[in-house]
Amino acid sequence: MKLEDEIAELKEHLEIQKKLKNPGLLRAPETETGPLPEAPGKASAAGLESIRSALGDCTRCKLSSTRNRLVFGAGSPDAELMFVGEGPGADEDRQGIPFVGRAGQLLTRIIAAMGKTRNEVYIANIIKCRPPGNRNPENDEITACFPFLEQQIEVIRPRVVCALGKFAAQTMLGSDTPISRLRGRAHPFGDDCWLVPTFHPAYLLRNPAKKRETWDDIQLIMKLLNWEKPATNN
Repeated sequence: MKLEDEIAELKEHLEIQKKLKNPGLLRAPETETGPLPEAPGKASAAGLESIRSALGDCTRCKLSSTRNRLVFGAGSPDAELMFVGEGPGADEDRQGIPFVGRAGQLLTRIIAAMGKTRNEVYIANIIKCRPPGNRNPENDEITACFPFLEQQIEVIRPRVVCALGKFAAQTMLGSDTPISRLRGRAHPFGDDCWLVPTFHPAYLLRNPAKKRETWDDIQLIMKLLNWEKPATNN
């Protein structure tokens, strides 16, 4: 089968999946040249800087009155893979950088196990300010903040978005399905992009037995991106 035909077949499959309300794929699609076509037109850092400038010293929701620092996102503006969590924690609120606490250290190790560094992916959250006591973001906060994440995704154009945890996965997929049922598969997400939910690193710190399932999700992401498994991982 020619590459053009394979791409057309993949797009047709995406449309079918969307009509079925995102049941997703249990494994990565295969083609002669890799699981997914290359995403055209990688954005420059200027696009992200423009979004950050538009955010300014954001006061669009009540979290602005309790935060220390707005946590915009960090990583490569040309990333093929984007990680999205729920929201900043205490460490992130102090430093203004996503995933720098204990959960962030585990995420860094997961990224290293993929043979990459944090500078080669992009990391962000559903909301950009820490909710008091690390509570779940409220609807008005998501309404105010989520459009900026959508703009970041549009600018970066990742080939895969990894939703970290129940809240991020359900918000991005518009679903109330438990994370245990959302994970383990790739969900169509926009044009030429997949969303792969997995457990949040903070959850893994409390439930280390779930690391095996998370590694299965990470290997699915690597298949989708045609990334080779590092020789040091068995």
